[in-house]
Amino acid sequence: MQPPKSYILDMDGVLVSGRTMIPGANGFIKRLEKRSARYLVLTNNPIYTPGDLAHRLHTIGLDIPADRIFTSARATARFLKRQRPNGTAFVVGESGLTTAIHDAGYVITDTNPDYVVLGETLSYTMELITKAMRLVADGARFIATNPDPTGPSEAGITPACGAMAALIEKATGVSPFFVGKPNPLMMRTALNYLDVHSEDTVMVGDRMDTDIIAGVESGMETILVLTGVTRREMVDRFPYVPTKIVESVADIKP
Repeated sequence: MQPPKSYILDMDGVLVSGRTMIPGANGFIKRLEKRSARYLVLTNNPIYTPGDLAHRLHTIGLDIPADRIFTSARATARFLKRQRPNGTAFVVGESGLTTAIHDAGYVITDTNPDYVVLGETLSYTMELITKAMRLVADGARFIATNPDPTGPSEAGITPACGAMAALIEKATGVSPFFVGKPNPLMMRTALNYLDVHSEDTVMVGDRMDTDIIAGVESGMETILVLTGVTRREMVDRFPYVPTKIVESVADIKP
């Protein structure tokens, strides 16, 4: 018997919608664990730490340990540490991002920082965005955690990091380097973390423009679920297709 495929799972729109578990998501995780399949929840959401996310998921019925959650904030911090150890950064984001950057040995400052790091926050302010814009214009390197222009919530889509990055780029003429999906850097990090090969791994996501293209470009089988951003009629707009389309993660049989 062949070993089971490994799974890399997006979180928002796949396992949860806002603060609500998508029906059947807990059953899917249990099926993965029953088969001893390796899996990693890979999220572009940099707001929370893996520990915070594990707790939040537990409260809605999803028991996923923190070491099975990898965020764009952690990927961004690792990237910065490799590029410029013990550097400085002005950070727009919540504790998930600031904690990761501190843990990477960085000092967070608004005085001549090496980098401006744009993440996501529950309350973007024009004061923060304006300060970030001025620092980038003055020569700080521009890094953003993820390119998602919007994200799903219980009330509908909300603006995300990509939308704010576009504002700063338009004002300064400086393009950000996005670390999160679909950057192959994030996918290689996830595959290395799981110690698996792309040919034996399935990417499950709700967005054609981040999750599915990340899987396709990394040589993985891909499954699009229709519980998040991408609707079935939108798929034909893209020059690549998922391996499979299902209504929900509950329909996936690992």
